Amino acid sequence: MKTILELITEEMRRGFSEAGYDEKFAVCTLSNRPDLCEYQCNGALTAAKQYHKNPMDIATEVVERISSSNIFSVAEAVRPGFINLKLQGAFLGDFVDAMRRDRERMGYDKVSTPKTIFVDYGGPNVAKPLHVGHLRAAVIGESVKRIIKFAGNEAIGDIHLGDWGTQLGQIICELQDRKPDLPYFDDNFTGEYPEESPFTISELEDIYPCGSKKSKENEDFHKRALEATYQLQNGHRGYTQLFKHIIEVSVTDMRKIYDRLNVHFELWKGEADTQPYIPDMIQDMKDKGLVYESDGALVMDTNEPEDKVEMPPLMILKSDGASNYNTTDLGTLVWRMNDYHADEVYYVVDKRQDLHFLQLFRAAKKAGICAPNVYLEFIGFGTMNGKDGKPFKTRNGGVMRLESLLNDIDNEMYEKIKTNEDIPEEEARDTAHKVCVAAIKYGDLSNQASKDYIFDLDRFTSFEGNTGPYILYTIVRIKSILRKYKEAGNEKSASKVGEPTNDSEKALMLVLSRFSEVMRTAYNEKAPHKICAFVYSVCDAFNHFYHANKILGIDDKNLEAQYISLLEVTERVLLCCIDLLGFEAPERM
Repeated sequence: MKTILELITEEMRRGFSEAGYDEKFAVCTLSNRPDLCEYQCNGALTAAKQYHKNPMDIATEVVERISSSNIFSVAEAVRPGFINLKLQGAFLGDFVDAMRRDRERMGYDKVSTPKTIFVDYGGPNVAKPLHVGHLRAAVIGESVKRIIKFAGNEAIGDIHLGDWGTQLGQIICELQDRKPDLPYFDDNFTGEYPEESPFTISELEDIYPCGSKKSKENEDFHKRALEATYQLQNGHRGYTQLFKHIIEVSVTDMRKIYDRLNVHFELWKGEADTQPYIPDMIQDMKDKGLVYESDGALVMDTNEPEDKVEMPPLMILKSDGASNYNTTDLGTLVWRMNDYHADEVYYVVDKRQDLHFLQLFRAAKKAGICAPNVYLEFIGFGTMNGKDGKPFKTRNGGVMRLESLLNDIDNEMYEKIKTNEDIPEEEARDTAHKVCVAAIKYGDLSNQASKDYIFDLDRFTSFEGNTGPYILYTIVRIKSILRKYKEAGNEKSASKVGEPTNDSEKALMLVLSRFSEVMRTAYNEKAPHKICAFVYSVCDAFNHFYHANKILGIDDKNLEAQYISLLEVTERVLLCCIDLLGFEAPERM
């Protein structure tokens, strides 16, 4: 289904062509002066330079050619050469009704050539609790993945666990100091290792920082940790089993938190999963003459002729032959290309990692890991700051655990929800959590990903203004009206969305009609904040319509049915959008 802007533009092309001008000038946009018109075309101003004519004359000629159009109720030329456009109500009503009939997609066409697209987001380290610093990657990545999937592609979200490196050696050595009699440390042990982990998640979260601290302060412990890491990476039987316990315990805990956030990964792969691919990858780089030794390390140049500043070489292997982030990230790409034949890969990571990913992408193309037509993009996000403008912390200055943040907001929302005494306890808890997730996610996603933003809990949890709770409250209001309509003995309306009968109804239709354009832009730019802005505009338009019109119980039953049909479209559009943002609406609030 063509977007409404495409239909408008086609009509304007006809007008320019029939007036003797190139169709390329028929570029239309949403009006930046909604008090004057709904859409505008400024092409006459540009065409005037090519045709050496007064832009007002060109605009007037074009308007004459479209004066009988069944799309525009108003088409007028205004100085110095703008063309102001308003849509006919019947045309707009038919367009929105076509959205109503397309129940699943509301007129948004899938991509013509579906692709296999990876979204790499999350990136937590094992053995550590998730904290607020992990929030943005999870929230943005999940939404980007959903947007890609809704466009018709195969979208694969991969958490990319940090599970390979010196921290594993530190954990192993710290555990050995605490429990030296465990069979994992006995090189002569040949039996079956216990299936149950020798530590809980709470113990593991204490072991990790203790081991890290010792490694910094004690040279002997540091050497032991390096040796344990080397042994693990070379298949030490006991350490390998411990590694499996670390992953199992960590992932079990992570899943609980991510599930609460409505964040779901198709793959739970980590750096360790790339190890089988690395030896052949390194050998291939050597065979091609792409790498060389520098101070004992293996490096690759990633400079390009157009670089204004020389780029440092990319370290492929450390001087001791161990892998690093560069190695495992390249190995991950080998795996994604070999096993999944990925067409595109997006990395949702802190924007301060931009140099790493620039070098990574260049190395991947230079080494032939990714074909020239494989698209790689870094979606760098800004910092989540407190009201003081500094990275968000707890009141005592520590980094807040994500679980604690969710619990605090859950409880705050529950207290607000319980003021509605008609909601049973279990439903109140569920509703409170849905509002909590909406508050967090909308508060984050409504900002452009690359920008820092202030995490203002008081504002994000407000039921007024441009917030997640306000969005949900509007949807619940629509649900309530539709429910009451049905309870009054009516089935869901079979009436079509007709010609708008007043300004507020037309304003709501105009906003809804932009759905496909917004989805297309959000997909092309991988920009959830575009959907947030659209959702808020729909809610704002609906609430104006709601306050300006009596919807239920009016004498004109045909008009009532038309209103209900319009609300059905509004509900489906909003539910689709918040699903792409990664949160849900309750039935009541």
